[in-house]
Amino acid sequence: MRFHSSALIAATLALSSIAAQAQDLAAGEQSFKKCLPCHSVGEGAANKVGPQLNALDGRKAGTAPGYSYSDANKNSGLVWDEATFKEYIANPMAKVPGTKMAFPGIKNQTEVANLWGYLKQFGPDGKIK
Repeated sequence: MRFHSSALIAATLALSSIAAQAQDLAAGEQSFKKCLPCHSVGEGAANKVGPQLNALDGRKAGTAPGYSYSDANKNSGLVWDEATFKEYIANPMAKVPGTKMAFPGIKNQTEVANLWGYLKQFGPDGKIK
């Protein structure tokens, strides 16, 4: 009896963790609507006013093919990971003075974490990894 109860608890926790993760990605997708006027992501994503954001995790800043970056962004030395993204998205112009990204930033850390979770799931072809 004890084994079955433990297994049931473990399965319930695992399922609730999966549901919470999916909810975070859904919240990140909602947050991305703030980015849509300038950026795209997913299959068929193209550069707009800002670069497309496929394969952002691990990408060197200023390197999306076909996008005309500011010298400040190209020479920033940034490599996108969660910590760098969180600093940047809070105040892009403070993180990279001279960037073309005139965006007031997102300060809410939960929203930023959800947005990063949403963005990092897209591979170079725009498909979800």
